[in-house]
Amino acid sequence: MKKTILFSAALVAVVACGPKKTNAELTEEFNASYEAIIEEYRTVMGSGELSESQVDSLVNATQAKLNDLALGTIKKHSKDSVALSALASVQYELSTKELSEIIDGLGENLKQTEFVQGLLKGLEAKLNTDEGKMFTDFTIVQDESDPDGSTVKFSDYVGKGKWVLVDFWASWCGPCKKEIPNIASVYEKYAGENFDVLSIAVWDKPEATKQAAEEHGVVWSQIINAQKIPTDIYGIDGIPHIMLVAPDGKIYKRNLRGSDIEAAVAEALGR
Repeated sequence: MKKTILFSAALVAVVACGPKKTNAELTEEFNASYEAIIEEYRTVMGSGELSESQVDSLVNATQAKLNDLALGTIKKHSKDSVALSALASVQYELSTKELSEIIDGLGENLKQTEFVQGLLKGLEAKLNTDEGKMFTDFTIVQDESDPDGSTVKFSDYVGKGKWVLVDFWASWCGPCKKEIPNIASVYEKYAGENFDVLSIAVWDKPEATKQAAEEHGVVWSQIINAQKIPTDIYGIDGIPHIMLVAPDGKIYKRNLRGSDIEAAVAEALGR
């Protein structure tokens, strides 16, 4: 047993003294590991023998593996450009605190890249509109041919004495449409004097928004043709993005999904 340990230690020493891998080699290595995890997921999913709960478990387990790979790569190579590839793959899984800490730990040369500067800009927007902060207003011209008749403000709907569930979505977004039944259920159950719902269509064509809203039963208030205006202000880099705004206009919850939507509304309304 001792011989085996000594041999292993010697092997590690030899590897440690070897030439440092280039950024290209490190990135290729990361991409290969990433693709291997994805391929494993595809193989299991392709069997067609999984129940809905097993699919959910597989998705969560796969995401966890991808996150571990990315975060491990960033920690080990925080001064190498492969860290940017890893960060790009995991950025949407990170909280504002986690993202801020990772960026702080990057090499100065990496911090100055356009990618990281963009993340910092989005991070600042998220922090400025985080839970507990007052909402930031914006104005949208919903129909360019009728600016006077179609211009609305976010403040027309929030900060008016009601709790408002706000859904940033788009007609082409599958996960967005998957959340509509959850939102509809909450609307039907709680809408009234103290609660309302507002959908805001971003990154979408107005005609497509209207058609999808009708097809999926969006009967509550809507702002269409918002494009990038609100997502830039609120640091939203992925949709759906669902948040709950308090009667006084303060942001109560962000990033709500699934059953958490009703749980947050029920908690806010004391139900």
